[in-house]
Amino acid sequence: MKKLFICFGTAFLLFASANAQDSILLRTEKVWYNDSFEDTGVYGVNTEKAWQFLKEHNRKASPLVVGILDGGVQADHIDLAENMWVNPKEKAGNGKDDDNNGYIDDVNGWNFIGGKNGKDVDGDNLESVRVYKGYLPLFEGSDAAKNKENETKFPEKYEDYLKLKSKIAKKQAEARSSVAQYTALKEQVDKGFQPLIEFFGDQPIDENNLSSYQPTEESMMALMMFGMTPKEEWEDRTMKQIHEEISEQLAEGIEYFQSQLDYHYNLDFDSRGIVGDDYSNKTESNYGNNDVEGPDALHGTHVAGLVSAVRGNGKGIDGIAGNSVKLMGVRTVPNGDERDKDVANSIRYAVDNGAKILNMSFGKDYSPDKEVVWDAMRYAEKKGALLIKAAGNDNLDIDTDIHYPTNFDENGNKIIESIITVGASNPDPNVLKASFSNYGKKSVDVFAPGNQILSTVPHDKFKELQGTSMASPITAGVAALVWSHYPKLTAVEVKQILMNSVNKNDQLTDISVSGGVIDAYKAVQLAEEMYKKK
Repeated sequence: MKKLFICFGTAFLLFASANAQDSILLRTEKVWYNDSFEDTGVYGVNTEKAWQFLKEHNRKASPLVVGILDGGVQADHIDLAENMWVNPKEKAGNGKDDDNNGYIDDVNGWNFIGGKNGKDVDGDNLESVRVYKGYLPLFEGSDAAKNKENETKFPEKYEDYLKLKSKIAKKQAEARSSVAQYTALKEQVDKGFQPLIEFFGDQPIDENNLSSYQPTEESMMALMMFGMTPKEEWEDRTMKQIHEEISEQLAEGIEYFQSQLDYHYNLDFDSRGIVGDDYSNKTESNYGNNDVEGPDALHGTHVAGLVSAVRGNGKGIDGIAGNSVKLMGVRTVPNGDERDKDVANSIRYAVDNGAKILNMSFGKDYSPDKEVVWDAMRYAEKKGALLIKAAGNDNLDIDTDIHYPTNFDENGNKIIESIITVGASNPDPNVLKASFSNYGKKSVDVFAPGNQILSTVPHDKFKELQGTSMASPITAGVAALVWSHYPKLTAVEVKQILMNSVNKNDQLTDISVSGGVIDAYKAVQLAEEMYKKK
């Protein structure tokens, strides 16, 4: 599912996220996830020390491509455009497949969830809902006797059908209730802010003028929401600006739960007609279009910036990997769960067109065609690529609660070696694992910063998001930084370097393979040592 960043389930927690930056930044922001643990005590990835080490050792960067398999990337973003991959063999806009790779005008990548007519998939079912709909002919068909017979004939499917039926009904009810609650709350807040806006006008808020306001019954809910934000976040801003942010966040809450009703848990919805492929043919790959942005590129644009936002341009953020690392957009994931066929084709497309690292910030709890994905993963490994994927945001032990795509078959055997699964860490060293992050002594390789993460978002803006979706591209950025400066390394060697150079912490020992948070500085030091022995 695309949203492997956190969408808060209560108004108050959602309001706490309203203070995230969402504006054009005409300077380069310092962000905690680049911090040095040795210098600050914060488990950042030590980016700037790594760059300084590479400079001191006269290591020059070689070109490297990272595939961003996601929901879409704004290719012309002011802090991404210069670092977008451009297909050297394709002529933009001529309607021809110049490089004969099967994809017309794939200048910056490809979109496997769009149609040849240019239309794009936005929302889709969750995979569990698609599985449930597949059970309906077996257990809710027109022949009652046959339904009963199937209950005995397919006991495991019947048990799963009952579980999913109950879960989906519960989720639908919760979503309807949440939409109603958020709508009512937003109406109260919008109404309550009006007397505040009239009273304070365009003057910036400070403690003196704030204390002069006498609350009214109408403004109480707005004041409650306002009162939950730290002083440094509201001081010197107008009441109108504060209201606009809170109202926007509440609107996003309504939209989030409405999308569950419209798409995720809607049994009558099917997006595949937009794509126009033969969905039953899992080997089919020649479908989609060249729109790498799609209707909602928030998630993918944020992911892309963490890997390789333009360094040194004085805008927004500096990506970790550096300007020799280019970003290939491969649109794979809708607002809902990705489909296995599209995941497999996205992996194959990316490596066939030169991507050495694939970032996969998505996941789900069902995978009907997992073998198709596993075959694509094996293909990518044979092509020398490194896959980096998010662990997921359910606070589950994914050694037992499987999060797909998984790197382990039913017998616990690894599918490939050249893959890293990433959990999310906090800036607070005393509570290092992010509360939402999945974990697993066998299944999660490393942790990386995943909370309060600033990066690029659509419309040339920048915003903080959180989730293992952010930890994965931070790891991909470190991997790309290492590999681009030490290009003779193999994918497995790059993985080993990242695993063996973590900053260890006892909090992570029993919930990950490496027991630590990645460190770019230590990684390039280890790469330098290995390179001298080659």
